Amino acid sequence: MATMSHTILVVGGAGYIGSHMVKALLAEGYRVVTLDNLSTGYRDAVVGGEFILGDMNDRALLRAVFTDHAISAVMHFASYIQVGESVTAPSKYYENNVTNTLALLDAMMEKNIRRFIFSSSAAVYGNPIRVPIDEGHPKAPINPYGRSKWMVEQILSDYETAYGLKSISLRYFNAAGADPGGQLGERHEPETHLIPLILQAASGRRPSISIFGNDYDTPDGTCIRDYVHVADLCQAHGLALQRLLQDGASGVFNLGNGNGFSVMEVIRAAREVTGKDITLEIKNRREGDPPRLVADSTRAIQELAWRPRFASLSAIIADAWAWERRLQSH
Repeated sequence: MATMSHTILVVGGAGYIGSHMVKALLAEGYRVVTLDNLSTGYRDAVVGGEFILGDMNDRALLRAVFTDHAISAVMHFASYIQVGESVTAPSKYYENNVTNTLALLDAMMEKNIRRFIFSSSAAVYGNPIRVPIDEGHPKAPINPYGRSKWMVEQILSDYETAYGLKSISLRYFNAAGADPGGQLGERHEPETHLIPLILQAASGRRPSISIFGNDYDTPDGTCIRDYVHVADLCQAHGLALQRLLQDGASGVFNLGNGNGFSVMEVIRAAREVTGKDITLEIKNRREGDPPRLVADSTRAIQELAWRPRFASLSAIIADAWAWERRLQSH
């Protein structure tokens, strides 16, 4: 199967994970079209292929894209992702993450494009009743962000039944790290992810790092999370794409390391990688933070032949630190 014969539409390809995916697809020899409204992404993060400025709910624009390009599959990275904001602004999250995704799917159905890869989230599980979490774990999201992801997953299942859409939903745990080549990385405004926040404290871009609760039922009292390198996420997307292009079955897969690291372990690793002393502030627990979130990624390993290459915490942090220093120097 020659990748050159396939054109992939990457919606949200100017954002953190989407931009790494565009680079990975181009390296694999695919033709890539990126659609992004740049509300949270950056034009300079799209390193090649064709870029189209626009919204995924613009049906006329989508019709034109699907008419002008023989799109083989669509990858969706265009969701809003801030859990806290989703609680205070649910309308924004349901409109973009659900309604606008429906517009995209309907435009695909109209043009008979039947392969879709969706960035889902471990947030669909809510507070875990067992750890590590497998794909069969009950879905009980505790915020509008998680509910929006679960709604789309259910819509995809219904679209397969009704319209023959083949889809793969990839449930990320904590995406982390940066392009090992140093070209791309995380640029969220505001930043809410732990590793870049810690590294901003290390570089002096922020005075300290807040730890929300140190009295959890974990070995050091801080929350345990599963961090997966963005390059490993992209590898999994590439394998999912190959499966769909070979007319494989739809599926849902967790993407995590299978190793949990506590907040304090991440801080200690960051101190080692950076050689910097990082100032900590202990604060109260945040509502809805489970003590442990760790993925069981057995299904992705078995069915997609996925093998995370950057599984060590120090490797993840080292790439993120190289990117943070690049941001600091600009």
